[in-house]
Amino acid sequence: MAAVTARVGVFGGAFDPPHLGHVELARAGVERFALERLLVRVVEDPGHKSVSTPAAVRLRLAELAFASVAVAEVAVDAFGRTVDSLEALALPDPVFLVGADEFASFLEWKEPARVLELARLGVATRPGVERARLDSVLAALERPDRVSFFPIEPLPVSSSEIRRRAAAGDPLDGLVPAPVAAEIARLGLYRAVETAQGGGMLGTEPSERTTPT
Repeated sequence: MAAVTARVGVFGGAFDPPHLGHVELARAGVERFALERLLVRVVEDPGHKSVSTPAAVRLRLAELAFASVAVAEVAVDAFGRTVDSLEALALPDPVFLVGADEFASFLEWKEPARVLELARLGVATRPGVERARLDSVLAALERPDRVSFFPIEPLPVSSSEIRRRAAAGDPLDGLVPAPVAAEIARLGLYRAVETAQGGGMLGTEPSERTTPT
């Protein structure tokens, strides 16, 4: 009898830090695609953006953030681009989860056609992202059938805003999971002047997120 292949999802980014929007996207993606495993990948060096904390620290924050997602497996990703990460993982037709903002810039990613050969895309949509933007990207793809949309609960949160609040000593209630807030406070993270631009699933400057941010 042939072995049954588990349904695997991939979700990643800088997670600097991970927030409730990331967790909601992961939770909804697992439910929508009936995933049996979700590989949460903390990108060591995003390349396209600066990060405020070392990968080991962001890994710990991600472990705390996604502990509530039973099928999540958190690890560091050494690759800075989605196509390279997927090539290395060599998974049998996984679902790569992204936010709508990231998908809006999908045509600018490295080898987007190859990405769609290696994985299906699960795109999380929310109010505020114009569907026309997404449809224009979809129309330009050779394999639009490899893209599925699913709704998520809108959460007005971004990693860059969390870093600014942490730098100012403001509470992070309602923005990150409680264990993440406690670890940020314990380590005194983001207390330096915030200089990073954008970040998180709802960042203002969407770009390619490898096993995304």
